[in-house]
Amino acid sequence: MADATTPPSTSSSTPPSTPSSSASFWADAERHLTRYGPAFTREIIDRAAGSFLFTADGRKILDFTSGQMSAILGHSHPEIVATVRRQVGTLDHLYSGMLSRPVVDLATRLADSLPAPLEKVLLLTTGAESNEAALRMAKLVTGGHEVVSFARSWHGMTQAAASATYSAGRKGYGPSAPGNFAIPVPNPYRPDLTAADGSLDWRRQLDLAFDLIDAQSTGSLAACLVEPILSSGGVIEPPEGYFAALRQKCRERGMLLILDEAQTGLCRTGSWYAFERDGVVPDILTLSKTLGAGLPLAAVVTSAEIEREAHERGFLFLTTHASDPLVAAVGNTVLDVLIADKLDERAASLGVFLRQGLEDIAARHAVVGDVRGRGLLAGLEFVVDPGTGQGSDEVGARVTGRCLELGLHMNIVQLPGMGGVLRIAPPLTSTEDELSLGLAMLDQAIADVGGAL
Repeated sequence: MADATTPPSTSSSTPPSTPSSSASFWADAERHLTRYGPAFTREIIDRAAGSFLFTADGRKILDFTSGQMSAILGHSHPEIVATVRRQVGTLDHLYSGMLSRPVVDLATRLADSLPAPLEKVLLLTTGAESNEAALRMAKLVTGGHEVVSFARSWHGMTQAAASATYSAGRKGYGPSAPGNFAIPVPNPYRPDLTAADGSLDWRRQLDLAFDLIDAQSTGSLAACLVEPILSSGGVIEPPEGYFAALRQKCRERGMLLILDEAQTGLCRTGSWYAFERDGVVPDILTLSKTLGAGLPLAAVVTSAEIEREAHERGFLFLTTHASDPLVAAVGNTVLDVLIADKLDERAASLGVFLRQGLEDIAARHAVVGDVRGRGLLAGLEFVVDPGTGQGSDEVGARVTGRCLELGLHMNIVQLPGMGGVLRIAPPLTSTEDELSLGLAMLDQAIADVGGAL
């Protein structure tokens, strides 16, 4: 197998940009691009290979975010490149009512990778779209419309998904979909309800949360949509036992449990699916980011019973790129590589290596309050005062900026009531040397920022 860090051969290469061409690029960007979130990184990315990005002016940047938390096989993986080249030359797109072998093959293989009764698959494009379809299905099957999600959730920016998203983007857009409720996040680092020993009393928290849900509900509860590990919410992993208890709350109320594994699915956490740790099978599972390894591919997976009932009630989710053969072929290749290279085992072992490195950094720097996560999804939270856990957005932002100067791309989560949390998700194809390089640059960045405070 070719080395995933080796870029595909080309007959020509783009020469480094000149100051004048860079100035023109940024002038055009500022004049014509709509700003849709964080400020654009002031680097012109020319190409990417494996774990690295290469800028137009010749800089090499280690990507500790797998692009948008998606490129689990690294950038320009040779087998993905070969699949795209082959498939785009034979069959790329179809009328959504037509089927191709890549689509049926991928649906079959996803079902085979999951526990019963998950076996019915709808292939779409993005995480927001998959969550939209899952919520639409749950509402149709249950006859309800009310949706429960975590207070720091991120499920997408389309209407129903955005209405179930609480970490950002709720202000200024008018009413969200009616019947959406938030429950507190069971955050062991910042417990809101505590047991006698000071630890998070998540059972009492969950009971109180659903007391409030019951008080507000009109009797039309349809679904609970949550992430097994809240990624955009600060890489927060609920304690073991929480999801079993949550599923019971759903059962008691006739709700469907939907798990959003956009960022945790397909080996990133050291197992094929993050929910495996808890022994809880969702009624509906949504996959996206990691399924396409950087290309737009998502899936909704449910039971034959739920699919049958939805179909009988007229379930409609017809989109332009449903069941597209090009990205389905890519999804099959992703599964091929995950299996052949045993990337679940690799993510588990590299996750231990990464965690130890982060804990070593935490031991050297008082501004690091907590290290958490699972496998190759890790979080590092900055604080002003380790004793109180008071957060520090400023430190996190400055460390992120210094990392980029040193050649390391990091993602910082900044939410009210928390410090800045580095969301670390390198490709599953990363080497120990690459992780060591990233850890060294992070260590240097924290030291540099700490010395300047």
